[in-house]
Amino acid sequence: MNDLADYGLWQLAVSWKVLFRAQRDFTIARTGPYARLRHPQYAAFIIIMIGFLIQWPTIPTLIMFPVLVVVYSRLARREEMEAFERFGELYAQYAQNVPRFIPRIGWAN
Repeated sequence: MNDLADYGLWQLAVSWKVLFRAQRDFTIARTGPYARLRHPQYAAFIIIMIGFLIQWPTIPTLIMFPVLVVVYSRLARREEMEAFERFGELYAQYAQNVPRFIPRIGWAN
């Protein structure tokens, strides 16, 4: 693989660990990558796909990339609606302070 895809895989593993813990504890994932992005796992998938596009640009990967970006974006929105229903104002405050997919440059915890 290439460095971009490797970074995406690392980010995915770190994100899933935090998300698993939060789901087990019935809380909002707000630590680690979730302190900077509401959906770091989906951002990681997109980074991995970009890495694959760079490494192996084929017609199927070029066609599937925008489709998968739309799918992950819709999935993220649906999960956010469920989180709003479950956690209410607590999630609303988190969503107001943490961007969905693209981290703020120079933003610190």
